[in-house]
Amino acid sequence: MSRTATASINCAASAEEQIKFVVCDRADYDWSRATLERLKLAARCAVLFSPSHEQLPAARLADWILADRLPVRLQIQLHKYLWGNEPGR
Repeated sequence: MSRTATASINCAASAEEQIKFVVCDRADYDWSRATLERLKLAARCAVLFSPSHEQLPAARLADWILADRLPVRLQIQLHKYLWGNEPGR
C-alpha cells in the first residue's frame, strides 16, 4: 500500500464513515484482510468487502470472510444482479 493510500484510509476512518474494499481475487482478499488488521479499521469504522462483479462469486468471498471470522459486511452490487451491465441502471 502506498503512503497516500494509507493516509487516505487513516483520514477517512471514523465511526460515521465506511471503507469499502473491492475484491477481485484471493490476492486482493489477502491484501484487504491484512490492511484491515494492520490499521485496526473494524474498531474505527464500518468496513465493507465487495466482490468485483463477474470476477469473483459473492459466495466465495462470503466463505473466505466467514472462515476468517472477519468483522466486515459483505456488500454486493445489487444493481448488477437486477439489471446487469445496462447503462443508466
